[in-house]
Amino acid sequence: MNYSTLQISREQGTLTVTIDRPEVRNALSPQVFDELYQLMAEIAYDEEIRVVIITGAGGKAFASGADIRSLNERATLDVLKSKAQDVLAAIESLDKPVIAAIDGYALGGGCELALACDIRIATQKSKLGQPEVNLGIIPGMGGTQRLQRVVGIGKAKELIFTGDILSAEQALAIGLLNAVVEDADDLQRKAMDMADKIANKGPRAVSLAKMAINTGANTDIHSGLLFEKMAQTVAFSTQDRTEGTSAFLEKRTPKFTGN
Repeated sequence: MNYSTLQISREQGTLTVTIDRPEVRNALSPQVFDELYQLMAEIAYDEEIRVVIITGAGGKAFASGADIRSLNERATLDVLKSKAQDVLAAIESLDKPVIAAIDGYALGGGCELALACDIRIATQKSKLGQPEVNLGIIPGMGGTQRLQRVVGIGKAKELIFTGDILSAEQALAIGLLNAVVEDADDLQRKAMDMADKIANKGPRAVSLAKMAINTGANTDIHSGLLFEKMAQTVAFSTQDRTEGTSAFLEKRTPKFTGN
C-alpha cells in the first residue's frame, strides 16, 4: 500500500515507520491513524519483520498530538467512532517489539502513541506529556490507562491533572523513557542497535514474551503466571528452542529461523 502520511523503510529484519507531517509537527490526523492501522495489519503476518521502529520526520516532533483543527471540528458523538484507541491497541498487541524513537515533542496523542510502543528512546531536547486538560478534554487514546501502568498511578494522576510537560531527563527518571541520547544521529544508532539486538534473538520467544508481559500487566498475577506457563510450553515446541539450546551447548551463535 502507498502511504501519504508515513514513510516506510526496511533494513534486514527492522521496519522503520516515520510519521511524515513535519509542517504540523507530525500531528496525528485521522488519515495518520487510518494508515497506521492498515500498516499494522499488513506487517502482522510478515515474518521477515522482527522489530518495528516508529519515529517522526522533521527533527521537531515525534508527534505533537492530535490535530487540533480536526478536534475542533469534531462532533460529540464522533469521539465514539474514533479509531485512535484501536490503532494504538494494534501497535501494543503487535507480535513484534515496537520501539518509539522520539526526537522533539511527544505530547498528548504523541505521548499516547509512544506509550503504546514497547520501548521508548528520546533525544535530550525531547519533551513528553499529557496536556489535554488545557483544552478541556482528557487523554482519550489510552493515556489514562497506559501512563499509570508505566509510571505508577500517583505520577500519572499528577501529570494528567496538571498537564505538565517533562524534559527527557525527567521522563527517564520516572521510567517513561528507557534511554536518552544526545541528538538525532545518536537516536537513530541507538534505536537500530537495539532493534538489531532484538532481531537476532528467537523471534517466537520474543513474541511470546511480549504477549506474556502484556497479559500480566492487565490481569492478576495468577492468570499472568498461567499464561506464562502456556507460552513457555509453546516456545518449547519450536525449532528455535532446539537450535538455541544446541547452540549454547556447542558454544556457537544460534541461527534462529522463527520456526
